Amino acid sequence: MALRIGNRDARWLWLQAQGLSETPTGPLDLPETIRRLGFVQLDTIQNVTRAHHHILWSRNQNYREPMLDKMLGEDRAVFEHFTHDASVLPMEFYPMWQRQFRRLGEKVAGHISFQKAVKEIDREQILSRIAQEGPLSTHAFDTRVEGKKQMWDRPPHKRVLDQLWYAGELATSHRENFAKYYDLAERVIPSHHRETTHADSTQIDWLCRNALDRLAFGSLGDIQRFWGAVDAKEVKFWLQGVGDLVVVKLQSHDGTWRDALAAPDIEARLASVPAPTGRLRIINPFDPIVRDRNRLLALFGFAYRNEMFVPAAQRQWGYYVYPILEGDRFVGRMEIKADRLESRLRVTQFWPEPGVSWSAARQARLAAELTRLARLIGVVNVLWECRPA
Repeated sequence: MALRIGNRDARWLWLQAQGLSETPTGPLDLPETIRRLGFVQLDTIQNVTRAHHHILWSRNQNYREPMLDKMLGEDRAVFEHFTHDASVLPMEFYPMWQRQFRRLGEKVAGHISFQKAVKEIDREQILSRIAQEGPLSTHAFDTRVEGKKQMWDRPPHKRVLDQLWYAGELATSHRENFAKYYDLAERVIPSHHRETTHADSTQIDWLCRNALDRLAFGSLGDIQRFWGAVDAKEVKFWLQGVGDLVVVKLQSHDGTWRDALAAPDIEARLASVPAPTGRLRIINPFDPIVRDRNRLLALFGFAYRNEMFVPAAQRQWGYYVYPILEGDRFVGRMEIKADRLESRLRVTQFWPEPGVSWSAARQARLAAELTRLARLIGVVNVLWECRPA
């Protein structure tokens, strides 16, 4: 019989796997935090703080914004590449990312837009300039988009730089004001990581096992989507060859049950899973705990979507809306924005979840978390521009 995991235990397991069970205090081990998550998604938007900083701060509030840049540009403890989106990953994962360089490098090279770009700028010229001049950003080149510019258009040199980056020939050396600087991979990635190679089958096994380990439980699709570095057919073939995974029945928030797979140590995890801290957290829209909207809805009954690319008139909530997590429940959502010139954090909209009683004590916990978030970005005041619940 399949192991049955009730909804409360499923939520607790998922929060523990994602580093949100513990109170976010105490000594900070940033490399271990990133290793535990597997990767941290990068995002350009600095609504309050950029998503990668917020995600790490949510796990330990001793984190500060310069720390990740130092890990990337000085310590070489992480590298940048593409999971489901641009991300940083622990440097020791680099040998298991070789097939991803090949897959994405070939995919991007096959795009018509890239093939047009290499007719305008020679990839060897780009590599030669970087070899001679050192790390360069896209601003060091001057090709332009011709004709009417579309939303995701990139100038020819940017398309070639990115293809070389996807293929692993170039790597992110560092960032300045979030601008990426490209350098030869051999000057960024330690040689013992570059020179370690594994068969595709070994990489696929590592990717699938490590995805499930960080998920605690999931479907074939969950495993495939975690890194975005294997396809569904590869995961299905991998599943046929492994015998130590545990078949489970998961209870959803609405009481229904569905089939899933779990990590081999799932029974030990269940026996020791702690109750999540009661600390109220303001969660970033790109946080991995809310990334999979279907999983979020099934486990927590929390319907959420990111509406920043939705036209304003069509939004149900707002531009950049943060879920509010308390214990093992999502109790509300809010729209907040940093005003650094005025040194304040603005609360522009706030919505408690239906059925949640917003007591004075809960409001005090939210106020305390807003104060801590303001401290992270170096502003002094929290300004409510809407009525608190």
